[in-house]
Amino acid sequence: MAFNYNTELKDASLLINFGGTFLQAFEFEGAKKDISGYRTSAWINTCLTTSPVYDVIGPDAVKFLNSICVNDFTKLTTKGMRHAILCNDKGQILTDGVCIRIAEDRYRTYWLTPVINYYMSVTDLDVHGEDMTGREYFIQVDGEKSLEILENAFNQDLHDIRFATHRQIDVDGKKVEVIRLSMSGNLGYEVHGDIEEFDEIYGKIWEAGQKFGATRLGLHNYSFHNHTECGFPNINLHYPLPWLESGEDMAKFMQQNPTISFNNLCRVLRGSVGDDLESRFVNPYETGCDSVIRFDHEFPGRDALMKMKNDSSRRTVVTLEWNAEDVGAVFSTMFRPGGQPTDDISGTNEMEFVENVKNNCFIYKADRVQADGKDIGISSGRVVSYYYNAMISLGFIEKKYAVEGTDLTLIWGTPGNPQMPIRVKVARYPYNKEFVRNQDVDVEKIPRLK
Repeated sequence: MAFNYNTELKDASLLINFGGTFLQAFEFEGAKKDISGYRTSAWINTCLTTSPVYDVIGPDAVKFLNSICVNDFTKLTTKGMRHAILCNDKGQILTDGVCIRIAEDRYRTYWLTPVINYYMSVTDLDVHGEDMTGREYFIQVDGEKSLEILENAFNQDLHDIRFATHRQIDVDGKKVEVIRLSMSGNLGYEVHGDIEEFDEIYGKIWEAGQKFGATRLGLHNYSFHNHTECGFPNINLHYPLPWLESGEDMAKFMQQNPTISFNNLCRVLRGSVGDDLESRFVNPYETGCDSVIRFDHEFPGRDALMKMKNDSSRRTVVTLEWNAEDVGAVFSTMFRPGGQPTDDISGTNEMEFVENVKNNCFIYKADRVQADGKDIGISSGRVVSYYYNAMISLGFIEKKYAVEGTDLTLIWGTPGNPQMPIRVKVARYPYNKEFVRNQDVDVEKIPRLK
């Protein structure tokens, strides 16, 4: 992926070499400052420019998507989008992402590869795929002032774009797609376009953002802080994906395509859950995504999800708030001469990279959660929530314990290392619940461009 990214990178305080081919902003002014923008203004983020993008094209595009996703695409218009989810026969999430319809028989997907590539390779429908990765930029503008920032940047009224819809606009002769979608929990948008035009469009957005007090958000803080605090469980962050455990043919395909499959070909499992992969895998009910499931068509995992629908014992997602004294006790083991410390708990989040180990392994951290000494689920995505002065994570726990205020215990420490209990409490979900969610924001109350 070769293009100029200078408008943003020149101001980053930390950079990361993503995949060995792409320099990306890791941090700008530190986690506390970077993440804060969405509360009173907005944060501006471009780390999703590395996203896998894949177009589904042809007369049978809808049939194909319906055959592999839990969603129904029959009525999707050229202004609409779906939160697409693909499962295996057990109902476990294979991948999820966004799908928008960009033409009559053309649908653009984000983060559905490489699973969608596999299904495309074995279908007999009249459809084909085109890999668009690296040809499109992503600019996220999330926060209370996001609409005003974009209207100021493009000198256009965008109030008509409803939640989960998109519209193409013209910016000085350049085609720009604006999608009302956010990962901050409040109002927010994504801006997409030709990668060669990134610098110019980004420059306009950042110039407008500065007028409204926006911050810039790098990969480090977007990944965990954002998704955990705002209540968005995420593939490859909060849970691994069962690509190698979902059939011999799919496993063979993934192994033959290591470039696009690396994050689940080479896993490093850390945390007290240990090597128990089944506990780490999740289904749409456990991530709070049951509203997108449609049982009006056949798809992988349909029978399993039907059985889960009314299962009162299944897990669900919650926020877990960690006891400060217990966190301090774990941290103090690092400073006892002659003693063996537990797993490091000092980081602001769990983002960690292992280089030159099994071709750059992806690290998945998960800890056991207990009630009265019994395992009832797992915790992942631990972060320091600076605004709330708390350490939190997402928990995937049995529904009967998912009551705000419930006291539970988390077991900290990878098997083979010292382990310690940490008291955790089921807290509000999402943790930043005081915000009006994007889908409920009445943009008519926001001043229009003058």
